[in-house]
Amino acid sequence: MDIKIVGTVEYIDIGTGAWAIATDTQEQYEIWQPAPEGILQDGLKVSVTAKVREDVMSFTMIGDVVEVEDFQINN
Repeated sequence: MDIKIVGTVEYIDIGTGAWAIATDTQEQYEIWQPAPEGILQDGLKVSVTAKVREDVMSFTMIGDVVEVEDFQINN
């Protein structure tokens, strides 16, 4: 399932660490690795097209794991 996410990239220091996108509506999505080059920057505001990965699990359990298919940097 493809979804659109608008939010801020964050590094979450839990366990081994994880990258996430946090939205203004308090939703959080973990970014599946490997991610596209350039998106893994703490504080980066982005619009993302992603696929929810229901076939994987995460140690951080901060939200759905998403595979970023495309992203744009927002100002």
